[in-house]
Amino acid sequence: MTGKRIIRVLIAKLGLDGHDRGVKVLASGLRDEGMEVIYLGLRQTPEEIVSTAIQEDVDVIGLSSLSGAHNYYFPKVAELVSQKGKEDALIIGGGIIPEEDIAHLKEKGIKAIFGPGSGMKDIAEFIRNNVKPR
Repeated sequence: MTGKRIIRVLIAKLGLDGHDRGVKVLASGLRDEGMEVIYLGLRQTPEEIVSTAIQEDVDVIGLSSLSGAHNYYFPKVAELVSQKGKEDALIIGGGIIPEEDIAHLKEKGIKAIFGPGSGMKDIAEFIRNNVKPR
């Protein structure tokens, strides 16, 4: 081991969204990039995600939505992260997110949105460059 801390990433699908191919590819790709990935699976609530993020002491919370509920769920997770004192976690999102919704999500605390076609190397680099040091 080089003494570098491994970045811990929690990835989850919110609400009734049942599409998980992309998020599974992301989980595998981030593992290949040397990160530890905890994938919670489908139909998670914001409360479950934040509770697990605290228990697992993750550096990154990755949210995925293809159901159109991102404008509700993503900000709700960010709100709970703040309420529960886990502000050190980098929150990112992905899925089918209309361009016109991205500014609103960023205002609510989502640091980046990665849509279809985003490169794994680009996502991993963003994470490495934006995870807060401990």
